[in-house]
Amino acid sequence: MLQMNRLMFFVLFVSCSLFISYESPSHADRRSYVWTYEYVTMPRGMAEVEYYNTLEYPDTTNSKVNTWKHWVELEYGLTDNWDVSMYQTFKQTNTAAANTLSYDGFKLRTRYRLGERGSNPLDTLLYAELIEPNDLSKAGVFEGKIILAKDIRTLNFSYNYIIKRELTEAAKTENEFAAGASIELRPTFKIGLEAKGNYTTGKHYAGPTISWAQEKFWLNFGAVRGLGNGANDLQTRLLIGINI
Repeated sequence: MLQMNRLMFFVLFVSCSLFISYESPSHADRRSYVWTYEYVTMPRGMAEVEYYNTLEYPDTTNSKVNTWKHWVELEYGLTDNWDVSMYQTFKQTNTAAANTLSYDGFKLRTRYRLGERGSNPLDTLLYAELIEPNDLSKAGVFEGKIILAKDIRTLNFSYNYIIKRELTEAAKTENEFAAGASIELRPTFKIGLEAKGNYTTGKHYAGPTISWAQEKFWLNFGAVRGLGNGANDLQTRLLIGINI
């Protein structure tokens, strides 16, 4: 828990310091959120490396177990409306007795924007992802998203409807969502709120997000707490993008 608090303090300190830096917004796949996708794809011919660092702490009051997930993504724009990417994923589980880091598998993802920004009442993006675990005893997973977004001056609203299904005949489809609202305080700095949840299990989370960007580099940090019966659950995510 002390390690998590230090990480949160460090990211908030750096972000607040960068808030007063010169204004030069990113031209890559700059994001406002860490769990919610927006109406954006990589421009044609451009590439970006992204790093995700996610902490999942299932019970901050009683549990001594937490999990860190490390994802490295390479993203490339096929056209101005269509991009593809590959993730390599790692998992680190910390308990009182041990600390283990292992390869977790890979993911393939593609996104396609319908129309141009503002051409429809809601900007719409289609998202498809294949998740292949390193454990061969587990089935792969398909994840699909319909992403709806709207910009009103410096405000952004985004909603993701998500379906997940294991690639087996007996599998059931899970229905999830992620949603965010953000405001641009300066071209380099945004703040927002995110919520996410699983309609199938009934678990839901909400919390703040901050976003900072320069021309070829951007950094986001978000934290959410569980709602209702899962009020002691905590998740954080640090997301870094570097345009190459």
